[in-house]
Amino acid sequence: MLLIERFIVDLYPDAKVTVKKIFDKYLLEINKELSYVHFELKACRDQYDGQVCYGVVNNVADDQSKLGTKYSVPQIAFFKGIIEAIAQDEAAQGCISSFDALNIRLENQISSEASSSQQQVPPAFKNFSMTQKEKTLDELVRDKWLCRTRERNIGLGIRSLLDLRSWFRNNDVPSCEVCNEAGVKADLCPTEGCPVRIHKYCLKKLLSQRDDKRCSGCGKPWPLSKITKTEAAEEAMNDEEESETQATAPKAKRRRQQRDSTENGSSQASLASTSGANTRRVTRSVGHSR
Repeated sequence: MLLIERFIVDLYPDAKVTVKKIFDKYLLEINKELSYVHFELKACRDQYDGQVCYGVVNNVADDQSKLGTKYSVPQIAFFKGIIEAIAQDEAAQGCISSFDALNIRLENQISSEASSSQQQVPPAFKNFSMTQKEKTLDELVRDKWLCRTRERNIGLGIRSLLDLRSWFRNNDVPSCEVCNEAGVKADLCPTEGCPVRIHKYCLKKLLSQRDDKRCSGCGKPWPLSKITKTEAAEEAMNDEEESETQATAPKAKRRRQQRDSTENGSSQASLASTSGANTRRVTRSVGHSR
């Protein structure tokens, strides 16, 4: 099961800082118990929409854990071919077309030590039909190993981003300059030869915190067309609001106490005239759309 962090914040919009501390405390306690069975509840940011999600991962990559899958060998080879095509894209688009995904050749996933002759291709690979590929693709999307973008292309699902971190490192997938996570879907520095890539959400935060909008790799100005000034300003405003919430929470509590004391000491006539306003409550919606 995957948990989305913003749902917790939406339930308590006036106590973001407090809820975050409580959540981190419970997360620590949960992971202490999970460590006995070599599992861990980890956070991961969806590179396509920026949401922070939490999921349980296995910290031991042994033969027994590899057996714990419902997918067949051809399905796993098909999936591996897709993630390689997406993750190793030099343009860091983070996706491939459905057509390209369905035309992944399973025989390319045979171990490099094996002969590439036709006799070495397992029959299950040769008999893996287009219909089976389509069904597997739908299943991988449903299980969140893959995702469909707004343009209906195929991208990496949150489970892949969460579970395949070591695979990204071992296969030299370039990391984001800011968060050091694999830059599967990221903005590239436009300067020729500069290897810097940054996730869009990391770039928004970086530009909102720095006056100097230059690439840390080549030192040239980062084109603001990659991110609008409005987005950067909104990110800065969100950071300021969180800081102000933490700093003013005790003061707000004291003001409420003083106001309550004043209201309790007011005349009966005053209470009667304001009772309607004081007893009405407006229910805040906790729904959050993106």
